[in-house]
Amino acid sequence: MALFMVVLVLVFILALSICTALLRWNELKFSKKGLPPGTMGWPIFGETTEFLKQGPNFMKNQRARYGSFFKSHILGCPTAVSMDPELNRYILMNEAKGLVPGYPQSMLDILGKCNIAAVHGSTHKQMRGALLALISPTMIKQQLLPKIDEFMRNFVSDWDNKIIDIQEKTKQMAFLSSLKQIASVESTSIAQEFMPEFFKLVLGTLSLPIDLPGTNYRRGLKARKIILKILKQLIEKRRACQESHKDMLAYLMSKDDNNRYKLSDDEIIDQIITILYSGYETVSTTSMMAVKYLHDHPSILEELRKEHMAIREKKRPEDPIEWNDLKPMKFTRAVIFETSRLATIVNGVLRKTTEEMELNGFVIPKGWRIYVYTREINYDPFTYPDPLAFNPWRWMDKSLESQSNFLIFGGGTRQCPGKELGIAEISTFLHYFITRYRWEEIGGGKLMKFPRVEAPNGLHIRVSSY
Repeated sequence: MALFMVVLVLVFILALSICTALLRWNELKFSKKGLPPGTMGWPIFGETTEFLKQGPNFMKNQRARYGSFFKSHILGCPTAVSMDPELNRYILMNEAKGLVPGYPQSMLDILGKCNIAAVHGSTHKQMRGALLALISPTMIKQQLLPKIDEFMRNFVSDWDNKIIDIQEKTKQMAFLSSLKQIASVESTSIAQEFMPEFFKLVLGTLSLPIDLPGTNYRRGLKARKIILKILKQLIEKRRACQESHKDMLAYLMSKDDNNRYKLSDDEIIDQIITILYSGYETVSTTSMMAVKYLHDHPSILEELRKEHMAIREKKRPEDPIEWNDLKPMKFTRAVIFETSRLATIVNGVLRKTTEEMELNGFVIPKGWRIYVYTREINYDPFTYPDPLAFNPWRWMDKSLESQSNFLIFGGGTRQCPGKELGIAEISTFLHYFITRYRWEEIGGGKLMKFPRVEAPNGLHIRVSSY
């Protein structure tokens, strides 16, 4: 027994020595003069586990130790983290000056090399131009909003007297609504195979890029292959039948003079995945959290319902929500902004250095990521008095939306191009939901705010007619 204890102690000491040596070696590896202060964690893994588990607390602790600009090693790469509002604005507004998108390798691998977040320079202009043409105000008004209205009206039509998981429903809603806008005729037939693979793809984008069985990264890569097959078959089918369609895919495939942006099939597919991915995360989570916040604040729900009832009263029951109905939804827009701010759907954005550069007196090597961490701006009491309160009325002052530190939808040339389309989708969903139903929470589902806003066990509500 005594010998066993001695061996156990020696093994423990040896393991501790190896761990200490590995940590020390990794710190020395990134000890170049001029780098910001901070810790780098383990080789390969860095501080990713702490970052994903602790989230905002990890950031706050590091800032308390090292200041608002520090180094770390997260999501597979050495990273300079900026929690300085002024520096964040500078980085977002100066992409061409040695900075390009720097999203994690897992995201680039799974979303595709032609994904708008992965490209820069002339290619980015081409891909962004093609995307903006798809979601311009004219396209929303004439083609997309009618599809959104029809989908939302039908999607919530059978919720009366049911207990539903609003998290699961808004995920389905965001995905299926986007799919209908992309491929209107075929969306129903491909949705059953497409949707579960898409959900795996989303989980894989925020993971360590280590291709091992059972990892979200491996599942994401497999899901991408299946999605590529589905979309390639869809494009081939469209070309073979040569029928006329009015949807995003038809525009992307068009070779006529009205389409200035001629894309290859690979670029078309990555563009479709980008549209689905970017809209899914923001629309689904904002919709879920809006339902949560409105339930918790009955006076705000009544104000919102009053706005939508006034719009509904001017229409027949079968009349759709139209472009001219969105402008009067001022309080709805305020609810959406306040939900995005308080829930912090997007924590920040990543950039990558294309050359060695100096920021805040520190030297950032070529190839490093810079994490522009914007979360704390959402709770700045100088910009948002009583920042932890859900107060949509603060957004009725339009000047708040135009301030330089308004970064809910990103900033600079990379500001979310689908902002207005997303607002139209959420507004239409809220219109049909709150004018038809009232609801109460069942069980008070636990919410997580990082790295994604989600309810691990679902967010269940009992729905009844209004």
